[in-house]
Amino acid sequence: MKAFYKKYILDFKRPSGTSRGIMVQKETWLLVLQEKNRFGIGECGLLKGLSIDDRADYEKTLLWVCGHIHLGSDALLEQLTEFPSIQFGLEQAFRSLTAANPFKLFPSGFTEKETPIAINGLIWMGEKSFMHEQIEQKLREGFHCIKMKIGAIDFETELALLESIREKYTEDQIELRVDANGAFAPEEALGKLQRLSELQIHSIEQPIKQGQVEEMKRLCAATPIPIALDEELIGVFDVKKKEALLQSMAPQFIILKPSLIGGFKGSSQWIELAEKYEIGWWVTSALESNVGLNAIAQWTFTLANKMPQGLGTGSLYTNNFESPLLVADGALRYLQDRQWKPNLIQELCI
Repeated sequence: MKAFYKKYILDFKRPSGTSRGIMVQKETWLLVLQEKNRFGIGECGLLKGLSIDDRADYEKTLLWVCGHIHLGSDALLEQLTEFPSIQFGLEQAFRSLTAANPFKLFPSGFTEKETPIAINGLIWMGEKSFMHEQIEQKLREGFHCIKMKIGAIDFETELALLESIREKYTEDQIELRVDANGAFAPEEALGKLQRLSELQIHSIEQPIKQGQVEEMKRLCAATPIPIALDEELIGVFDVKKKEALLQSMAPQFIILKPSLIGGFKGSSQWIELAEKYEIGWWVTSALESNVGLNAIAQWTFTLANKMPQGLGTGSLYTNNFESPLLVADGALRYLQDRQWKPNLIQELCI
């Protein structure tokens, strides 16, 4: 067996804003396995400034993986605990290598019958007019769940945007989620949550920065809006520590981003613990290309979670890979009459 990797730069169609800054490009790494005339592909979806494995030795580690691919999946995954995005790329690549179709990692109704996955429509931060334009577009596109990133512009402006949705649509018609990406100061968070609660918000992701255990514990206990932990899960590798975190903070939801928390295996551990403590959950992509998004979507479908998932990021880029994935009517589908870019995997080996 041979292994190769290739760095790929994804270009955003337009600058995309979060409370951590504006993104115009996204760096990712594609891992390809070859055994005789069979190929497998996986994406190591690194997020600069957020991934725990955003380290100077990242590419060196990828090179080491390729040189030791003979060790096999289990041994490599065990040694890559501190590199969750590489773990996820390996999981994908090995499953892809042994699949009848290298892009159908989890054959199901999603891949074979075009059964859709309900998803949320993502609203990026920006000027008020830009955010309002996005909201109107998502509603026209048939989304029944809207997720708005907040925390980068004036809070009153953000409230007004949310109010403009509620003036037209009830919570039964449109589910509103917000994502603060840790933007609120602990001392102001509860007051802001109380104001947001007047707008029938479904949930808020990561209202304060990760690592503030006591503050988050108090906030989860007192919040008028369900809190979903996101960044809080990053860097927690040990199962006992995962359980301790959920027991201590007792959030209402957790958000699973496989590239950030150790792929299918790491995410499955979080799901098992969440269900043990009656904590809700859903899956979200982390700005991967269609290669990684495809793997996440197929795996997510097998989990039979009926909540809207966060899988609508494939159309963000000008140079994403051609794929059967399509977002329409508030859902993600895998179309039977569309194909992946011909010879995509082989081209990456050149």
